[in-house]
Amino acid sequence: MGRRDFVDHVDFVDPVDGVILVDPEALQGRKAFVTLSCTFRYGREDADVLGIAFRRELFLSTRQVYPPLQDREQGIHTKVQARLLRKLGQNAYPFFFEFPDNLPCSVALQPGANDVGKQCAVEFEIKAFSAESQDAKVRKRSTVKLMLRKVQYAPETQGVAPSVETTRDFLMSDKPLHVAASLEKETYYHGELVKVHVDVTNNSNKNIKNIILTVDQIATVVLYSNDSYVKCVAIEDSGDSVPAGGTLKKDYTLHALLAYNTERRGIALDGKLKHEDTNLASSSMIKEGVLKEVLGIMVSYRVMVKLIIGGSCVCCLALWLCVSPHGGEISSSAAPLGFTSIQNSSQNKITLLAENEQEQNGV
Repeated sequence: MGRRDFVDHVDFVDPVDGVILVDPEALQGRKAFVTLSCTFRYGREDADVLGIAFRRELFLSTRQVYPPLQDREQGIHTKVQARLLRKLGQNAYPFFFEFPDNLPCSVALQPGANDVGKQCAVEFEIKAFSAESQDAKVRKRSTVKLMLRKVQYAPETQGVAPSVETTRDFLMSDKPLHVAASLEKETYYHGELVKVHVDVTNNSNKNIKNIILTVDQIATVVLYSNDSYVKCVAIEDSGDSVPAGGTLKKDYTLHALLAYNTERRGIALDGKLKHEDTNLASSSMIKEGVLKEVLGIMVSYRVMVKLIIGGSCVCCLALWLCVSPHGGEISSSAAPLGFTSIQNSSQNKITLLAENEQEQNGV
């Protein structure tokens, strides 16, 4: 395969394409299949009870690649496939999948330090296996798997910069407290500084003792419940005060990074591939007409400005998008990513491309 990240452009999703290399003699009459699946796991494997797993299969599609059901040339959809087929020879066969519109992106909830097993996550997997038929029981030694990620990048156009204001009246105070907060733009990239402009007009008789700003991540599990988990991922305790009758205009800076939250259980992360770093989960962007209930875990972000007044507080919220910068198109000259080979039995093996080498001699 040429890549493991597949982009959800909201209007469409990049298709999954690749090549499988088989050994007809080793298969001994078995068939070779490739499966693309999307699974939502909402409980640890060790918590499964009575044989019921805390997981739900959102999507499953299987293709028979050997013996081929169509001419090999008709199965070629991309230049990467064509190059790999030329390099691997006549025993290589292409496969191709398209994502439906209603699948979520790869998201995982960060496990705690003492948690074991798989975490709560939406995961995508491509699997190749050999068997007598598609529905036959598959042995582990006849199977090879590769995790994929379905990701979203920043929209090409910026929306209106978020702003919010609120007015609070107090008992025994003739005039109110007015607070306004605004951001520079709607969309921020992961790791980018978030600047918040705060404008306080305190015409009340109350003294503001402190101003605290936070970036909150809201992860809503919509598939089997409607639970929302709010986690503070950045905080600025300014210590600023505003006396009665006073005003304040100031810019504050917040920095929401996974590096500051690595030990916190339940933080939503972008799907993680093995041995690769990830980041805080991107904001969920939904195609019009798609039901939210099938999207697994939805993620959004807000900036909260909290004014501490005695034993109470005044809050205002501004929602914004936190996403990855657009990664651009995948180059057709990229080195192929490979599955791990399966050669546990001379009578039963599927040999898949297992190298990450550069193309040579224009192949």
